[in-house]
Amino acid sequence: MGTEPNLTRLDRLFARLDREQQRPEQLHVPRMSRHRIVLFGATLAFYATIVVAVITTSWLVRLDWQLMFFRPYQQWPEIHPFLDYYVVLGQRGPTAVMVAAWLGWRSWRQHTLRPLLALGASLLLLNVTVGAAKIGMGRLGPHYATVIGANEMWQGGDIFPSGHTANAVVTWGILAYLAATPRARRHLSALSAVVSLGVGLTTVYLGTHWLSDVLLGWAAGLLILLALPWFEPAINWAEARILSARDLLWARWGDRLPIPRPGAAVPVATTSAQAPPAAGASSPAPAERLAVAEPSVQQVRPGPGRTHGAQRPHAGRAERPPQPSPAGRRPPHTGDRGQRGGPSPRPVAGG
Repeated sequence: MGTEPNLTRLDRLFARLDREQQRPEQLHVPRMSRHRIVLFGATLAFYATIVVAVITTSWLVRLDWQLMFFRPYQQWPEIHPFLDYYVVLGQRGPTAVMVAAWLGWRSWRQHTLRPLLALGASLLLLNVTVGAAKIGMGRLGPHYATVIGANEMWQGGDIFPSGHTANAVVTWGILAYLAATPRARRHLSALSAVVSLGVGLTTVYLGTHWLSDVLLGWAAGLLILLALPWFEPAINWAEARILSARDLLWARWGDRLPIPRPGAAVPVATTSAQAPPAAGASSPAPAERLAVAEPSVQQVRPGPGRTHGAQRPHAGRAERPPQPSPAGRRPPHTGDRGQRGGPSPRPVAGG
């Protein structure tokens, strides 16, 4: 009865991946529906309201100063070490690496570049829109504020909107955007909302951002996620271009590889045993040719449990003494012994 080979954990993993389908037939691609357009317009209006409220030094700016004087990091110092690590979930470098690793795994399993391209498009939009707003409004943070009660706008700062908050919304929200099932989309949406809310409030606790910075960061990140369906045609175009370029490169590399022609002789390395015969020597017999072509067996090393010495190398056919043909090994027939001079069989008594 045959037994299955002992597979390692890595072998079982690759065997499971081999059964994965190449690409889902129905990839969920969000469309710019009416509901999404309404949410986009409402978020854009909220974004504009926050900007106007800060520019006009309204009640929102007064609330920013009250929270700054409250100093939450001094009110609850016991959670400060934990929040120092938690705020890393909003930094662009670590979060982009973690999310890109997961989306790269999905791209490899589904044989599509859309997850990675969608992440790249969202991060590009984030850098352009949030970066332009930071530089354009130039607001100073709480640690660099100069005039109490002022909005600190156009002072050469880069704090408005909060980059940590917007990055948390985009990098964790892209997982929900690319989810394959409605259930996974709901769970990932809740997870991204909790993470982004926590990152934004953590920056207020640490005193690195005003509350209005966090509000505008939430709106900026949500606007990018809501606008991604408009960039799906560009993502599809980029994927097609990348795949076609890959196929072209593979085709060029494949043409340079040596391809053996059918029926061509395979070159064999000539050894000392295969040297051509000297002039005037007779050509070897077919059996001798076979013996010359057969390589000698390597020396067999004794195992750790053996007590005898190392065995001698097995002799090749060329070194063995010639053996008689199987036809000459036929045993003589018993009926021919009398004719060949051998002793005749004795008669059986009573016969």
